[in-house]
Amino acid sequence: MRRFDIGPLIVALGALVLLVSLFLDWYAGETAWGAFEVADVLIAGLALAALVASIGMIAENLAVLDRRWLPVASIAAAVLVIAEIISPPPVVGGADPQEGAWLAFAAVLVMLLGTVLSLGRVSFSFAIEGREPRHRVAAVDHRPPTTEAGAPVPRSGEETGATEALPESRGGKSR
Repeated sequence: MRRFDIGPLIVALGALVLLVSLFLDWYAGETAWGAFEVADVLIAGLALAALVASIGMIAENLAVLDRRWLPVASIAAAVLVIAEIISPPPVVGGADPQEGAWLAFAAVLVMLLGTVLSLGRVSFSFAIEGREPRHRVAAVDHRPPTTEAGAPVPRSGEETGATEALPESRGGKSR
């Protein structure tokens, strides 16, 4: 049976989405790379750190960063993205956040959720096994064949279950 911690997988997904969001419009047609001076590099670095730490948690032989860096990177990225949404840079002149900023916000929330799940060691497991052979059961294997309507076909010598026709009159009364 193979067991996967679901938290690091969610963090890795959030970190990838955060990296993608840096290339989308954040403010007034400006990407994060054009709108920010240093925050874009910090966000990218934190997303990469969270991605590397989560991959290290998924595959222990690829661990470059210690797992303790995961909460630090996720929380720092969340604080930085939220701060940039609340207080946009002066370059954009007070423009409203666009899809890149909101996608980054969603990504850091996903990263935080994955971090909480990884600290709680929530996991899922699955097993890939061969199919078990069919076990024969006498009661099922010896059933009589059925008709198209699903009724069993009577075997030779058995009663059909049909009843004889009732007489037209009962007790001297006619219908």
